[in-house]
Amino acid sequence: MTKEELLKQLMSMFPSGCSVTQRIKQVKQPRGGYINPKEFSLTKMGDGIESLFPEENVPAGLVGLSVDYMTRFMSGAQPKEAFKISLMGAHKIKEDKNALRLLDEIRDLDNRSIINAIKLSGYDVCYRAGEMGYKPVDEINPDDATISNVITMIERSLNFLNDYGPKVLDGFTFDGAYTDIISSGDGDFTTENTLWDFKVTKRPIRKEHTLQLLIYWRMGLHSIHPEFKKIKFLGIYNPRKNEVLRLDVSNIPQNLIVEIEKEVIGY
Repeated sequence: MTKEELLKQLMSMFPSGCSVTQRIKQVKQPRGGYINPKEFSLTKMGDGIESLFPEENVPAGLVGLSVDYMTRFMSGAQPKEAFKISLMGAHKIKEDKNALRLLDEIRDLDNRSIINAIKLSGYDVCYRAGEMGYKPVDEINPDDATISNVITMIERSLNFLNDYGPKVLDGFTFDGAYTDIISSGDGDFTTENTLWDFKVTKRPIRKEHTLQLLIYWRMGLHSIHPEFKKIKFLGIYNPRKNEVLRLDVSNIPQNLIVEIEKEVIGY
């Protein structure tokens, strides 16, 4: 057996796998994407980005996480479940005590709760990407404009759920559906007939976002969750723009689905 053959055999015995988002970065999509974002129907829910303060003093990713987690909390999730990833990140760097203190002071859409939610979300990076990107959460101090924007976007998200909800699955994983190629990843939520992804961004939706939804849908159907059998639409809600985008899955070509399952996910 040659060295190359031995290496290949060892790699097959110990598959590394990657997350859904990491896999998307590896995939070379056709021009416009497997699913062009323009194929999604657009619905405005009311005032958008023009009604928010233009500048925030906290990174956009952290704002997005805090809006997502606070929306889960305010729509009925238990605090430890809503901020589960943040708590896991804090545990990795042995800051459980501080994380639980922050969590205990998250109660409503008041300023203190929002500040603590943003700080607590700062632990996420420790779980998702490792300690290298971690900034001490005590150094995260959102200003009044940032707090106001976060509150507004949470309120918009709750209004969205009133119109399109209720939620069926919330913060789900894909147990039973992971492969040697994709070994981790978790989705945002589903309603009765729609798989939703939360995107808190100023930028237009990209082909990477639509591929992420497509992967989630197919992995969901292979997972332990029977709820995915009722999914008829893929959807994105952006509370920053206050926009809903949806695509009827019956419009997705079968040959494209087969290619995604085989070449991208690894079924």
